[in-house]
Amino acid sequence: MARTGSDGSAPTAEKLKLPRTIALVGLMGAGKSCIGRRLAAALELPFVDADKEIEAAAGCSVQDIFTEHGEAAFRAGERRVIARLLDQPTVILATGGGAFMDADTRALIRERAISVWLRADLDLLLRRTGRRNTRPLLKRGDPRQILSDLIEQRHPVYAEADVVVDSVDGPPEMTLARVTESIRSYLENHDAAGQDLSGGRSAAQ
Repeated sequence: MARTGSDGSAPTAEKLKLPRTIALVGLMGAGKSCIGRRLAAALELPFVDADKEIEAAAGCSVQDIFTEHGEAAFRAGERRVIARLLDQPTVILATGGGAFMDADTRALIRERAISVWLRADLDLLLRRTGRRNTRPLLKRGDPRQILSDLIEQRHPVYAEADVVVDSVDGPPEMTLARVTESIRSYLENHDAAGQDLSGGRSAAQ
């Protein structure tokens, strides 16, 4: 399993040839959308935000789904949307913070994608999520305590991801370089081991 990339500059992302969708996982504020958009642009691939796709399918916001229908209904819709997205050609996919916690969704990502956990510490997550008031889970009490509890609950599961990269407090390009190099290392290691990662439907590169 590939782990955190080096601090040095990584080779250009353009040279990466992805056999599968990259699914970014991690807590809210870890940088999945920010890094995902930059990675997609560098690789000339579509970027897809799972939460936006869920909102489009439901015809309302994630916050409204939570408020009107509850978390269980949201997770069910999320599971269906991610399954559909993973049955399409290669993209860079940013998943919601709880998506990888669902066993069925996690198994599907393991089968059809390369999962990348963007790991961030509590203080960084708190600073980033504090910039927007659109996080339903953080409206249930003290944000620091909620995030701390989520770290305890979810980090052991996120650790099952194929690639783990520390999201840093700095220019996004720093984390992007780490992600690029770690994906490259993961692909090289699997190629050297003779493991086929070409399952699923991938777009021609």
